[in-house]
Amino acid sequence: PVFAGMNGSAIENFSCVIYNIFLMNCTWQAGRDAPADTQYFLYWQKSRDEEEMECELYIKDENFRNMGCIFQNVSIGTEKAYFLVNGSSKDSLIQFYDEYIDLYKI
Repeated sequence: PVFAGMNGSAIENFSCVIYNIFLMNCTWQAGRDAPADTQYFLYWQKSRDEEEMECELYIKDENFRNMGCIFQNVSIGTEKAYFLVNGSSKDSLIQFYDEYIDLYKI
């Protein structure tokens, strides 16, 4: 596959944790070569039948960069959920990161 965007600009260390059954917290780190103004956006799809939704509650760092997302009222199905994090910067194209995750294994 061809990935548009600067090498090293995609997020790293993406992981999700589920608390109290209904709360899910996903976090990531900025790509080591991402420009300072890069902002990241998380989209997810619970299953193939559901619509893709953007994170509603971002966790921000001291520079107001989105570094995570808190999901409320998460229902865990048996299908893998799809996560996509893309980024934007005025200086360069940012690579996206995506992953399928079994929520019931978290």
